[in-house]
Amino acid sequence: MEYRDRRDAGEQLAGQLAQLRGRPDVVVLGLLRGGAPVAAVVADQLDVAYDVLVIRKLGLPSAAEVAFGAIGPGGVRVLNPEIADQLDPGQIARITTEETTELRRRERLFRGDRPPLDLRGRTAVLVDDGLATGASARAAVTVSRSLGADRVVLAVPVGSAEAIGTLQDVVDEVVCPLRPTDFRAVGCYYQDFHQVSDDEVTALPVGR
Repeated sequence: MEYRDRRDAGEQLAGQLAQLRGRPDVVVLGLLRGGAPVAAVVADQLDVAYDVLVIRKLGLPSAAEVAFGAIGPGGVRVLNPEIADQLDPGQIARITTEETTELRRRERLFRGDRPPLDLRGRTAVLVDDGLATGASARAAVTVSRSLGADRVVLAVPVGSAEAIGTLQDVVDEVVCPLRPTDFRAVGCYYQDFHQVSDDEVTALPVGR
C-alpha cells in the first residue's frame, strides 16, 4: 500500500478518526514540517481546530536521519538510550544546542505572535507523516502532557511496529492504518514525498 501524497494520507487518516468530528475540545497538531500538511487535511475533514507543534529530531552526527532523541518547546528533551549511548555527552550537548536554536527559529516563524499552545481540557491529536524511531512523537507527547492535554492521540499514516509498541504506553490511543512488518523509510510508502517547505507550512490555516 502507498499513499499518493500527504493529502491522500490525511484523508485516509481522518476516516479512522471520524468519532472526533466536530468536537470543540479537539485540536489536531501537526509535527513540523512533514506532519503539518497531513494534520491540516485531518482537521479540515473533521471540522476541528488545527495548529502546529515544533519538535526537532536529534540526529547522529554520521547519519542525521537516525534519531537518538528529540526536543520540543519548554526545554523538553527525550533520548533513545539505545542510540544515544553511542555518543559522548559533549556530542549530545552540541547537537541539542544546535537543534534548540533551530527550534526557536521555527517557533518564531510558524507561531509568530500567537500565544503559546494551551491544551488544558483538550484532546490533542498528534499527527506526523510517518513514524520511524518514534523519538519526535515521544517528545510531542511529553510536550502535550506538560501543556495540560486531557487526552493524547497519536495519528500517523504509516509507522514501524517497533516504534508504535514503544509509544502505546504513553498515549491514550494510536491510530495508524499502515503498519508494515518489514518497515523501511517513511518516504517508501508515498508516491510523492517531497520535502515540505517553510512556505508550504505557513500557508496552512493555523488556528482555524
